[in-house]
Amino acid sequence: MLSGERANEQKQALGNENSIKEGKLISFLIESLKGISQIIFIENTITGFLILLAITVTSLHLGIIALLSAMIGTLVAKIGGADKKMVSQGLMGYNSVLTGLALDSFLSGHNVWIVALIGAAVAAVLTAMMMHFIGNIGIPILTFPFILLTWFILLAAYKFDSITLSSSLAPQSLANWELHTAGEINVLEGVFNGIGQIFFLTNALPAILIFIAVFWADRKMGIYAVIGNVAAFLAAVALGGEHALIMLGLYGYNAILTILAVSAVFNTKENRYSPVTGVLAACITVPMMASVSMWLLPYGLPALTMPFVLCTWLILGARKILPNL
Repeated sequence: MLSGERANEQKQALGNENSIKEGKLISFLIESLKGISQIIFIENTITGFLILLAITVTSLHLGIIALLSAMIGTLVAKIGGADKKMVSQGLMGYNSVLTGLALDSFLSGHNVWIVALIGAAVAAVLTAMMMHFIGNIGIPILTFPFILLTWFILLAAYKFDSITLSSSLAPQSLANWELHTAGEINVLEGVFNGIGQIFFLTNALPAILIFIAVFWADRKMGIYAVIGNVAAFLAAVALGGEHALIMLGLYGYNAILTILAVSAVFNTKENRYSPVTGVLAACITVPMMASVSMWLLPYGLPALTMPFVLCTWLILGARKILPNL
């Protein structure tokens, strides 16, 4: 009789242990998905899942890299003893996701996926370091860790045979640069590609999924995303930007991130003109994108989200003295 009771107790204990493990695994996956959604300043599991779906629809391989990068960034934060609230919000994972996606997209070779995942782990450590130093001056780090680390690794590829840069990143001389502005303008194509380029994607289907993901979490942020995207598209056309870049959405993704940061995330009641400021900041990303890309042209490096970081820091820093902005 006693042995039967002990057996039941052992089964119950084992069941409780399994339930705890399952709960921790689910919690870990939720935190990882939030790491994906935090790229667009949203803490939402469904949003993260929809974005992951958009990436996977475009490329199964890229979708796997995105998920693994999010999990690695979250795991590094947990092992390192990061603040539990920050980890649960996905704030330690988004730079890892972007780094993994960028390295897998801009490098070629048999070992690229290994480099991408190692980069995702390092990005989490770099994120923590920058949170400490830059955070002390009251300015968010945004995607700066991802940018610096990705540039560093892409430049290092020149010195290794096992990994090589994508042909699209070939260094070019400014003296031989030619601007091509001719071509038919398709507003929908340019706008859809604009939001997709945040995750290195093009085409309408993944873009629609990402828009749904944003609107699912916050209608206001969804509206701002559309406004920022369209504003940058019109600014690029008005300024006579390069046709291929406009249609690929390369003038749009920084604008979307910037208007979300300025008008929806890092604003307070004091910032009474934040909607207007956000639109203007989104438009400023267009010449900023052109300038940054030209600075990097001789090195064959992509601008990534540097225009977004610079424009957002510009406004957030100015608000320390000009709070109405």
